[in-house]
Amino acid sequence: MKSTLKISGMTCEGCRSSVKDKLGSLDGVDDVKVDLASGEAVIYSKNPVSFSLIREILPAKYSVTKEETLNLDIQGDKINKVSKVEQLKPLFIILAYILIASILLNYKNWSSSNAMLDFMGLFYIVFSFFKILDIKGFSMSFRMYDPVAKKAPLYGSIYPFIEVLLGMMFLTRFEVKIALILTVVVLGITTIGVTQTLVSKRTIKCACLGTTLNLPMTEATFIENALMIIMAFSLIFS
Repeated sequence: MKSTLKISGMTCEGCRSSVKDKLGSLDGVDDVKVDLASGEAVIYSKNPVSFSLIREILPAKYSVTKEETLNLDIQGDKINKVSKVEQLKPLFIILAYILIASILLNYKNWSSSNAMLDFMGLFYIVFSFFKILDIKGFSMSFRMYDPVAKKAPLYGSIYPFIEVLLGMMFLTRFEVKIALILTVVVLGITTIGVTQTLVSKRTIKCACLGTTLNLPMTEATFIENALMIIMAFSLIFS
């Protein structure tokens, strides 16, 4: 389903980004396109999005007018699927870069254990960077599915720095066992929330790369977390 809105009050790129993030955080929204020049926002969703909810989530300085809603039916489903693949492309590229870097760091004196530690360290450092770019926005998205962040919002604000700490511990080989145990606990909790979201078929934004990249919550998020947990367990018991 495609809903088109006219939004006045956007004066800069920051406004456009803020409107996009807020609309994208609504339950059921698959994708959002916001054009600053025309003042137009297009929302793609499986079901109609409440206009009153849109008015409520946007700051008072923005004036919103609903223009049209189109049911895309089967063709729309194909568009959404293609859109999700396109949206996940940055995630796959980043993971590929981290994997290649981990291999290059260890190829002369190959050690699978060291390669995994470097992968985990780089994973945390790179992913935390995107979260720190917009800590407030990340925290809001994160608590939509992480069980701890839902009950303790402060946890969402400090989570990116937990990732920085874990990344540094892995890369410097400082207290590696503690870092591995913390990885199992921290990502295990998040994976529970991701699993619940996927099982309930809720369409929400994934906060794994912060709010800079508009990634949907998909099985890829579960696989990404599960991979880190499996590596942590294998290194703990190796």
